Amino acid sequence: MPAKPRKIPMRMCVGCREMKPKAQLLRVVKPQDGDAHIDRTGKAQGRGAYVCGQIECLRKAQKSRALERALDARIEADVFAQLEAQIEALPAPDEG
Repeated sequence: MPAKPRKIPMRMCVGCREMKPKAQLLRVVKPQDGDAHIDRTGKAQGRGAYVCGQIECLRKAQKSRALERALDARIEADVFAQLEAQIEALPAPDEG
């Protein structure tokens, strides 16, 4: 009997609104007692939202306030700057 193919979890990027495999997206988490940050493990406590690993998507989510709505919290401009820096520091995804 052949093995049943595993279902790939899909999530929507709050910036470009595209459904992508969860593994290709970055999780932004907002803990109850702290600022929003990139969750590399995907398991951090707090409310989470997903963003593509592209600065343009984060900026689009900031402009439309989609990330704030998804996290149900006000996000200051300096926190967005920190998120941008964290995304820029990530290794580039392999193309191809």
